[in-house]
Amino acid sequence: MENTVNNRVKAHRLARDMTQQELAAATGVSRQSIISIERGRYVPSLPLALKLADIFGCPVEDLFRLQECGDLNPTIKE
Repeated sequence: MENTVNNRVKAHRLARDMTQQELAAATGVSRQSIISIERGRYVPSLPLALKLADIFGCPVEDLFRLQECGDLNPTIKE
């Protein structure tokens, strides 16, 4: 089973009229990290995800969603 993390970081950043550089400075990461997160190329660590949620004043679940591919409840055969 493969999982993909979808995020709404860019939408939250734009809603607050923040640049990628401003968000990077607020979180203590590089602008390239913010770009990678927004494009879905990089899944942030839990501390960074929590910091982003704090900056945007929302639950981390509003920023990140797990998209599951495959069967979550496979049939157990005995």
